[in-house]
Order: sequence, then C-alpha cells, then structure tokens
Amino acid sequence: MQTRPASNAAPSPASTTASASTTASAPPAGSTGFRDLVPGIVGMALVGSSVTVSRALVDAPLFATQAVRYAAAALLLFGLARVARVPIHRPRGREWLWLAGIAATGLVLFNVAVVRGVAHAEPAVIAVAVASVPILLGLLGPVLEGRRPSRRVLLAAPVVVAGAVLVEGTGRTDAAGVAWATLALGCEAAFTLLAVPVLRRHRAWGVSVHAVWLGALMLAGLAVVFHGPAGPFSLGRAQWAAVGYLAVMVTAVAFLLWYRTVAAVGAGRAGLLAGIAPLAAAGAGVLTGSGVPGPAVWLGLLVVIVGLAAGLRPDRAPQSGARAPRRSRDRSGRP
Repeated sequence: MQTRPASNAAPSPASTTASASTTASAPPAGSTGFRDLVPGIVGMALVGSSVTVSRALVDAPLFATQAVRYAAAALLLFGLARVARVPIHRPRGREWLWLAGIAATGLVLFNVAVVRGVAHAEPAVIAVAVASVPILLGLLGPVLEGRRPSRRVLLAAPVVVAGAVLVEGTGRTDAAGVAWATLALGCEAAFTLLAVPVLRRHRAWGVSVHAVWLGALMLAGLAVVFHGPAGPFSLGRAQWAAVGYLAVMVTAVAFLLWYRTVAAVGAGRAGLLAGIAPLAAAGAGVLTGSGVPGPAVWLGLLVVIVGLAAGLRPDRAPQSGARAPRRSRDRSGRP
C-alpha cells in the first residue's frame, strides 16, 4: 500500500480517530461489521487509483519525489491532528523499532523494489506478487494479535488473490524480477504487520504520523545521496500535481483509513481488502482512457467479490436461548 502505503464518503479525521480509539485490541474473529470495513475499502480504492497517477512520475527522481510526497503528507497529518485535537504520543522503547520498520519496509524499500522490479519484469508480475498479501496477513496477522488464524479468512484469501491475478494478468520476468517481486510482497505485508504491536497505544493517527515522517527522513537522506539537493526542482507541473495527489489522498487519507480498519477488524480480515486495489486500478484506467477491460478482468472482479463475501461475512448471532451469566448472590438469596 504505499503508492500508498484513505459510509460511502471518507469519515472526518475526528470521527476516524474516535472510532479507532474505542478499539483496545483486535476484535475476535468474526466480529467484522460493514461500517468497520468501509474505511479500508476506500483506502484500498485510493491505493489502486495511484497506479494511474504514478505514471506521471516514471521519469522523476525516485527518492526525491517520494521524500517530498511523504514530507507533505507528514505536515498535513500533523496539522489535521492539531485541528481535530488528536493526541499524538511520542514513541517509546521498542515502539521506535516497529514504527521505523514500517517506514523502512512499507514506504522506502517497497518503492525501491517496485522500481527495480519493473526493470526485470513486466508490471503485472509485481502487481500479482503484491496482490498475494491477503494470504500472508491472514496467516501472520492473527498470530501477532494473539489469536488463531481464521479458517474462513484463510480459505477466502486465495480466492481474492486469484481474482486479483485475473485482473492484473501475468507477464514475463527473470530471476531478478522474481526476487524484486517477492521483496515487494514482503514489504507490503510488513506495512500492516509491523503496525499491529503499536496500534493499540498509538491508534491509526499516531502510527500514520510517525511512519510518514520517519519515511520522509529516510527518503530525504537517500535523495541527497543519489539525486543531490536539486532533485525536487526538476519536477514539472504534472509531476507536482501527481505528488500532491499521492501525498494527500494516497498517503495521509489512505493511511488513516487503512490503519483504522486494521485496528477495528484485525490484520487478517483487513488483508482481504487488498483485492480491491487492482480493481480500483482497472477502473481508474477506464476513466483515463485506457479502454474497457476484457472478459478476464470482469471475471476477476466477480472472483474478488466472491472471496470478500466469503471471508468477511459476519458470524451468526448468538442463539436467543443461550443462558445468561449467573449473578452473584449473598446468603439471603438476593442478587
């Protein structure tokens, strides 16, 4: 999520934080409500839209462009947090390692893997690898949350991945391309998994803010080494517009919405929503004149929907005849 990696309308910053702050830890498997899934759905749709927008940055200096993007997103998040009066806690102890890990893998290394990967493989190969993240999140997410993986999620994840593969297609690659695609998949999973231990205390706002400013610092250092201080000044108008969209919608907004859903429903179930990103990318392509998708894309859309419906449907409500817990009584028999 990184070209990342934000009801039908995106909730306000205050309401997003209020909802996330009520979740002390990931809920039990099966307690997913559609309201909790909506932020993640919107966030993944924004991530998918970034594929089309990012085409304007193909010739731009990678590290300088991403450093500007994440620096702008960090300033925006800090400003919105102050306006919404959201407390941003300072990381302590091992929290620095988790947050720095999110920035290093999910923001910095992911972008390197994608850019280097497409030099050895067709873009569809990288996209298919990243689309496989629901399987990793379904297996490892619940473990980090102290729960058993959900059988329903584990069965639905390959279905979602299969649908994403149909949407993205396949392509040619070599050994190096496979290696970069695998690294991109690992970084995509790390973006969510490394956040699990710190979401309880920092919530969606805190994790987003700290990961973004740490990522901006890392990328700025790389930009100075590889591009020099003049890197950002080489961007044209269209490229600046693309950076602005990525900073506001695909970073600040999408990060908040994604982490809000992870905190509410757990990493495993939230991971299934990654299947929405390639669908959104295909839809954005249609809107920008790339043509109407072929039959394989429509079939993939249907398969993803089936997988999501199977993996995210709520558990049955408790039977009405279930016994209520006993109340303690004193010796007189009164409750």
